[in-house]
Amino acid sequence: MTAAVGTRAPDFSTRDQHGAEIRLDQYAGRPVVLVFYPYAFSGVCTSELTALRDRPDLLAAADFLAISCDPMFTLRAYSDAERLGFSLLTDFWPHGAIASSYGAFDPDRGCARRATFVIDGSGVIRWSVVNAMPEARNPDDYAEALAGLRS
Repeated sequence: MTAAVGTRAPDFSTRDQHGAEIRLDQYAGRPVVLVFYPYAFSGVCTSELTALRDRPDLLAAADFLAISCDPMFTLRAYSDAERLGFSLLTDFWPHGAIASSYGAFDPDRGCARRATFVIDGSGVIRWSVVNAMPEARNPDDYAEALAGLRS
């Protein structure tokens, strides 16, 4: 079951593509967008993450944390190759634990589903979407959800 809007976002601790430890609670007081994606270097995932890279308005409005079950070193190579200026977080081990806590893990494929959660500064999920594997998310939806936090 997907983590519900209006509930507290499950906290987690993991590493980013540079090996730095990241905890969700370190972003308290600022909106966070968790972008779960299936695989680094795949076509749809790359189109989604580079679309975010190219939206400085979105990146200024919230902290974006992109999460996949890929190992940290793969995420570093991917981030460098695509010039992604936001954190890519590993959910490699325990495999899919973060995605599972949000109801965003696909056990049959062994990867994260294409799910997004907008979390307000107090740690409450305010918006979410889960797309089918081949269906890219629209960054304008993130902008609209983030604008809703300010109104």
